[in-house]
Amino acid sequence: MIRIEKLKFSYGKKEKNIFENLSFQFSKGFNVILGPNGAGKSTLMKSIFGLLDSRGDIFYGLENITKMNNEEKIELMSYLPQMDLDNSNLTVLEMVLLGRLPSLTSRVSDEDLNIVMETLISLNIANLATNIFTQLSGGQKKLVFIAQTLVRYPKILLLDEPTNSLDLKKQLELCHLLKKISHERDIDLIVILHDINLAISYADYIVILSENGKLYSTGKPKEVVTEKMLEEVYGIEAKIIYNEEKPVIIAKNSIIK
Repeated sequence: MIRIEKLKFSYGKKEKNIFENLSFQFSKGFNVILGPNGAGKSTLMKSIFGLLDSRGDIFYGLENITKMNNEEKIELMSYLPQMDLDNSNLTVLEMVLLGRLPSLTSRVSDEDLNIVMETLISLNIANLATNIFTQLSGGQKKLVFIAQTLVRYPKILLLDEPTNSLDLKKQLELCHLLKKISHERDIDLIVILHDINLAISYADYIVILSENGKLYSTGKPKEVVTEKMLEEVYGIEAKIIYNEEKPVIIAKNSIIK
C-alpha cells in the first residue's frame, strides 16, 4: 500500500511548511484521513496524486510514485477531488464513458460499454444510465463521478470528502458501497472524511493529522479514536461509548484555549 517518506510541502517559498518530514504508511482496504480544518488533508491527497510539487518520496509497494509519469500514475490511481456538482447535459452512460479516456476511440467498443455498465450496476445506478446528468440528485451525481473513477480499474482510489453535502442516509449508503467495492474489486481506498463516527464505522485504518500538519497517530479505529485524541486534535470534550466493540463519540463541549 501507499508509504509516505519525509514528505515536505509549502504553498510558497516564504510560507510555513504544511508538512515537514511527514512519514507513515497506509494499510490495505478502506483508509480514512481525519483531522481538523487546516491540517493538510487535501494537500496530502493532492501530493499523493502528484498535483503538487512536494518533496520526499511516496511509494506503492516497491514502486516510487513520485518518479512515475502521468500515464503511469493514472493507471495506478484514480482521484476524485472536492467539487461543485457539474451541470453537463450528457447522459449518465456518456459521463461514465469519459472515465475510460484515453483508451476511448471514435467508436466505443463493447468492452468499454460492458465495463461502464458493470460499474453502474455495482453502484446500484444502472437504472440511471439514460438519464441526463442535470436531472440527478446530488447523491446520484456523486455516484456518477465515483463511477468515472472506477471504470479504469485503478488499484488505489483517492476520494476527498465524497460525503460532503449528502444527507445522513446517503452518507451511510455511499460508505457501504465504497467498502463493498473495495472488497469486490480489491481496490485500496484513501478517503478524507469529517464525520469521525462515520469513519469509525467503515474504516479499516485511520490516519490522523493535527492542525499543524503533523502526524498524530495511525491505526485501527478503536486504537486511535480516544477521548485524549479528541481533546488534543479537535479541541473538544467528548465521551466515548462502545457499540459492538466500535467506539461511538458523544461530543460534550468545545475546549477554548
